[in-house]
Amino acid sequence: MSHFLRRLKPSFGVSHLTAASSRSFSNCIFKVKPCGTTVRDGDVGYLAIYSYVDKLIDCTQKKVRMELAKGMGTTIGASHGWVATLKNGIIRLQDDFDPYASYTDPKRIPLPPPVTLPHCQTQIVTNIAMSSSSPEDEDCIVAVKFLGPQLSLCRPSQGDCKWSNIRISDPSFFSSHVMYSKRDGMFSMPAAGGNYTASCDLGRHVNEPKIQMLSYPKQRVFEDLYVKSTGTFIEKEFLRKFDWKHSDWSCRMEHYLVESSHTGETFLVQWSKDINPQDRRSELDLFLVLRIDEEGNAVYTKDFGGECIFISKAESFCLPASYLHDKRPNCVYHLSNTSFGINCMDDDEKERGGESLLSQALFGSHQS
Repeated sequence: MSHFLRRLKPSFGVSHLTAASSRSFSNCIFKVKPCGTTVRDGDVGYLAIYSYVDKLIDCTQKKVRMELAKGMGTTIGASHGWVATLKNGIIRLQDDFDPYASYTDPKRIPLPPPVTLPHCQTQIVTNIAMSSSSPEDEDCIVAVKFLGPQLSLCRPSQGDCKWSNIRISDPSFFSSHVMYSKRDGMFSMPAAGGNYTASCDLGRHVNEPKIQMLSYPKQRVFEDLYVKSTGTFIEKEFLRKFDWKHSDWSCRMEHYLVESSHTGETFLVQWSKDINPQDRRSELDLFLVLRIDEEGNAVYTKDFGGECIFISKAESFCLPASYLHDKRPNCVYHLSNTSFGINCMDDDEKERGGESLLSQALFGSHQS
């Protein structure tokens, strides 16, 4: 068990949610205890989740598919407490992550079979995003970003629901993560390198994405900003540790857009991971956060307006620190298949686990 988990374990408690509980939550799967088989879902188990709001393990009576805990490839993402799966060519949305949803009658919403554009594929998914908290909302749009050029949008509540498929030919977006911006009313994603973004909707930008170049402060390009903001940390914990001339370690950099539902501010998060080639685990996680205004001006910041940012394979989101048990603002919570942790920008404190709590690297969220 990781050092980070040992730090948290003494404060773990077991809770059972009540109707009086706040509808705002941020959680992740802790475990799924096998409890039998159903005709609809096959092998199922009782869901136990870890809540960042209460800092408790909630042992629910909700039955979910065992695939959710076994890390099987059918789970492709999550948004607003809804988990998306892709199996036998069908994408389904399931309210497994919502601790307030019905335990006895969990919802399963099938979407139309994906239509593959020429020279694209629809078997491997980067992530999904939703424009509102439930796919049953009349105006809710679901976006599925496939690995490669294709982005697909649909309205699940419409009786004749069909996919609108958008080709984004720029290779810089092939592995990008999509998010929904309420401020702009569009789905957006960052290019590899974080120099510009692409945005799409079901209106004027359904055929051609809107491209916005990001403008960084003069004489402080993105790479310089990264070195200046984290140089001391790198030198102490990395450069003195490894001889890069003879090291076969690699650095992987990912970019995420996230928008605060409370302030409307948009942030670009750069997550740099130094990967051990032997086990492909990240040994060091570094974060750089920039605030992006409507004109595309990017400013380095450690102040998220009293909120925290959650990054995983689910749609990224912000949550006010006051909602969380920890209460520390300006933290980045990160979760992957191999590690999880918290990076606090105010004091550069980092809490990190060498192993993930769960096989599905997804944060669940909902705000009311």
